[in-house]
This record gives sequence, structure tokens and C-alpha cells, in this order.
Amino acid sequence: MAAAPLYCVCRQPYDVSRFMIECDICKDWFHGSCVQVEEHHAVDIDVYHCPNCDAVHGPSLMKKRNNWHRHDYTEPDDGSKPVQAGTSVFVKELQTRTFPSGEEILIRMKGEQVTTRYLERHGFNYPIVVTEMEGLGLKLPPPTFSVKDVEQYVGGDKVIDVIDVARQADSKMKLSEFIKYFTKPHRPKVLNLISLEFSDTKMSELVEVPDVAQKMSWVENYWPDDSFFPKPFVQKYCLMGVKDSYTDFHIDFGGTSVWYHVLWGEKIFYLIKPTPTNLALYEAWSSSPNQSEVFFGEKVEKCYKCVVPQGTTLLIPTGWIHAVLTSQDCMAFGGNFLHNLNIGMQLRCYEMERRLKTPDLFKFPYFEAICWYVAKNLLEMLKELREDNCPSPTYLVEGVKALISALKTWLKREVRLSRSEEPVSGSKPVKSQGCGMPSGTNGCPATRSTLERLCQARRARRAARRLREQQRQAPKLPSNLDILEQHTKEVLKRLEVGPLEEVHGKLNKVSTASAAAAAESLEDNHLRLMLVNGRIISPSQRSPQELAQHQRRLQVEKSPMDSQGNSSSEAWDNQGLPSPETDYQYCDPSLSPPLHPSKRHAPNPPPISNQATKGKRPKKGMATAKQRLGKILKLNRHNRVFV
Repeated sequence: MAAAPLYCVCRQPYDVSRFMIECDICKDWFHGSCVQVEEHHAVDIDVYHCPNCDAVHGPSLMKKRNNWHRHDYTEPDDGSKPVQAGTSVFVKELQTRTFPSGEEILIRMKGEQVTTRYLERHGFNYPIVVTEMEGLGLKLPPPTFSVKDVEQYVGGDKVIDVIDVARQADSKMKLSEFIKYFTKPHRPKVLNLISLEFSDTKMSELVEVPDVAQKMSWVENYWPDDSFFPKPFVQKYCLMGVKDSYTDFHIDFGGTSVWYHVLWGEKIFYLIKPTPTNLALYEAWSSSPNQSEVFFGEKVEKCYKCVVPQGTTLLIPTGWIHAVLTSQDCMAFGGNFLHNLNIGMQLRCYEMERRLKTPDLFKFPYFEAICWYVAKNLLEMLKELREDNCPSPTYLVEGVKALISALKTWLKREVRLSRSEEPVSGSKPVKSQGCGMPSGTNGCPATRSTLERLCQARRARRAARRLREQQRQAPKLPSNLDILEQHTKEVLKRLEVGPLEEVHGKLNKVSTASAAAAAESLEDNHLRLMLVNGRIISPSQRSPQELAQHQRRLQVEKSPMDSQGNSSSEAWDNQGLPSPETDYQYCDPSLSPPLHPSKRHAPNPPPISNQATKGKRPKKGMATAKQRLGKILKLNRHNRVFV
């Protein structure tokens, strides 16, 4: 096996998680950290010279700036192309625009008023501003907390994603490098950090999310401890942005609601209500090729401006479209949470992300998995409400309906995907795709192999469920004990015909419908039973001598039957062993001759024994088959009865 090629001055193999740059002279590749080139600086280099080539050919050549209003600043400034979002020209124009005041839609409340009960009664449909923090349950560091303190608690080696605002492109760098950039008096670029999740760091102990976000969060309430997937951490973010940082219009991943608190500095939010019309416009704008050249706030009827100063908390509901401008250096804390109040809107936002092919890095981790967990818990909640005769809240009923529809859609899509991935005979197997993440990212770690295992498990459960249903619907074949019990009941009915006929004082024809039904039900069993001296045996257990003696007795008993002209009772002539054509026949040798029931004389009724019923005369139909069989066996213990 050939050895992996080595690169850079460190002579190490290629590592997908580390940024590298190619020398335009020697064509070798170098780690940015080894040659002191940051990823966000590399885009400004036109011709790169590595340290070895630099001594011979001189320093690297940088790109020449030709404009200030395009993401690619090397384009000629001929005035033919519009301004793009995030550039310095765009930010200046944004600050001069006029917008409707956010006071038209904002709900100002005290911290103690923002409770789960209040939101369940009045809904969570408009942004809430909290200036008095007491009672909100939010715990934060003091306003003197600096970016260097963040580095101390989180660690300077942590790799973070930063946004180059002028290009609206993200790149990776260490937190220590960003802190150095942030503290410099002169910054050649505008970099914005909005995705530092610190739940797994020491800084997590300094921050507690608002009570309302903690109590309503799906992750905190419904995510099981033994889940196959790791628990999503989206509740604690630290945002550090320099002046003129801008984030274009967006909806938070999965339609999550979000809380922001400005520790120091100031942020300006541009808010758009998530009406069906605005959501449709937003989806069309997001998928357009000239998205960065169109200010979305001008495409909707109203875009509200909301200034959030230091010490203020803002809660944004599900689905609200918003952009954010940092008007001065700022540090803020925030978090995202899914909840039961706007399930339908959350699902709509998630499906929109799928249609827009949003990368997994910018989607809520394991959104579909948590929806299944929530569905299980909401089912139990609705059952409890029904048992307590309590009406279900409207928001919960509507949310469950939307959730059921989404789960059905996902199951159908999963079936289609599983079928499409099955290899066709004679062709190559379909190659499985990755999870859609950029190389080296630490986003959603779900892979296709994991999804395939889940699909196989679900298919196995469905197959087992179908098999159980088929077994439940299939007719159950009677066991030998069932056949014996039915057989015994038929024998008892026949032997008790005589007493019934005498009581009524007339001859009654005995119906053979039940016997015929029993015979039909036993067609597939071919069970032969005989009662000999109180013992049930099969014909195969009788000796040849007994069989011959039985046949001779039948021939002797046949002539009296013929003398009575019983031509209609030929089926009763052969009362010996059951033939292969019949399942079973009944014969009572104590009745001589064995006549057809319609022509047989009624014998004297046998005395009724109270022993079988323990001293009490049973009511009609109360004596069990076993008790009546015991009575008959006692009366006929000296005779042979063949059944």
C-alpha cells in the first residue's frame, strides 16, 4: 500500500479539518497555521508565495480593490451592478432608510409577567421586550464581562465559524485569533461571530436561560436520556460583533423561537411578520440568484425597526423573518427553543428549509427525531386530559394535527427513499450520499448509515405488525381438546333425546344440523375417537380381534333394521369404525336395534343423579358437558359405547 503524500513545511498528510493554501510557484500545499495565513485573509491574496519561494520570487501579490459595494471587490466599478448586502455601502444606506416603528408590534412586559401560563392563554405571536429582568429567571455575567473573559472560559483553541460581513461568507478561525482581531483598534475587515454555542464549556455555569424558554423547550422536556442521537445544544449562544456587522434576513432554524439579551453595546432588529404572503415571498427571495442584491424589507408591506439597547431582552416568536445590524461593538447572549404553542409554523419553516436545500450545519439538529419524541409525549398528555374530562387547548389540538400530518409525510418519503436505494438487478448499487455538510464541520453528525439502520428497524417492526394482524384475522384451527369437547357435547345431545321426547309426550325429530356443522369443522383434523368402558381411545389402539368381533356383531344387528323397512336410514346401518370418507359417526349399542332417531322408541328416562351436581338439581343448561358425560358413563359402565 502506497504511503500518503506529505505536504507543508511540517510534512504531514492532508487533513480535511485544517485550512490549506497552495503556492503558485512550487505548487505545494501549506497549512495556514504553519505559514501564518488566516482563512479569511487568503481570499485577498492574488498570487501566493510560500516561505521558500518568497525568498526567491518576492512576497505574495494581493488583490486590488476596485469597488466597495460588491462582494467581489475586484469587479470594475462602472455603476452597472447593484449594491450587495453586507458591504460598507449597503450598511450606510441601511442606516439612512426609514422603517415603521417596532412599537406597533412589540409587547413590553416585566420579567415576572413573562410566564408559560401567560403565553398559553394569550399566545406567543408577537415579539416581547423585557427591560426589567427581575422574575424572568435569566442569569448572566456582569456588564463588565469582556471578550477576553470569553476566551478564558471557553478556551482560545476552540475553532469557531466567523462571518466576513462584506462578502457574507463564513470561514473558520481559532477563538484566540478572533479575540486578537476584536481588541485591535484598526480592523481591516468586519467579522461577526454569531454561532458560539458554549453549553459544554465552563462559561455555561455563568448563564441560565429564561424560565419560560426552559419550561417550554422541547429539548429540555421531551428529549429522552437514552436517545440514540446526542442531545441538541441550542440554548446558549454567545454573539460578539463589531460595529457595522450585518446578518441578512433569515428565519431561525426549524422555526425556533429565540431569546436575545444585549450585555453591552446595541443591536437593531428589522422584523417582518410571518404571514402566508410574507413567507411565500421570503422563500422566493431566498431561492433567487440575485438574493444579495435585493433588500427583502422592500418586498413586504411592512418591515419594523426595533432597537435593543444594553440590558434589554428580546423574545422573537416562531417564524418571524428578521435581519440584525450591530450599530456598535456588542456582546449578546441568546438561545433557540422549540415549543408546543406554534407547532404548525415550526413544521412549515422546517419544510421550507428542505425545499431551499439548507445545509445541515444551519438546520436544527435532529429536528425529525425530536418531533417523534414530542408526538409520543403529546399522546400521553391528550389521554390524561380525556381521562380527567378536561378540554384540550386549541393550540395543542391544532399542533397535534399538524404534527401527525408531518409524520405521515416523512414516513412516506422514507419508504420512497428506501425503495429508490435498493439496487436493481443487473445494475450497480446506488451510491449513498453524505449528510450534506461541508468537510470538517462539526454540525449534525447524522449519516446515511444511521438512517439506514433506522429504516431497517422500522421496516422490521411493520412486517411484524402485519404478521400479527394476519394471524389475528386468520381462522383459528381447533385443537384436539376443542374437538373432544365439541364431540362430547354432540354425544350428550343424542343420548338425552329420549327423556326429552317422553316429557313432551310426542315424537320429535332430532336436528342433525349441529352434528353436520361439527363434522364440517373437523374435516381437516380426521380425528377418530371411541369411548370404551369409560376410556377414550383411537381406533388404531384396538386389537385385530376386537375389530373382527365388532364387525360380526354389526352384521347380526343389521337384519332387524331391514325388517322394519328402514330404507331411509342407510347412513345408520354401518355403526362400526369410522370410514375414511366420514369424520365420525355415533352409535349406542344399548339401544337395540339402533334405529333412526325419528323412528326410535323413547326409552324410560334414567334416574337423575344429584351426585354430579353436588346435591342440587341443576337448572336447565347449567350442568357442564363433563358432568353429563360422567352421568352417562356411570349408567353404561358395563356396555361398550362407540363414538
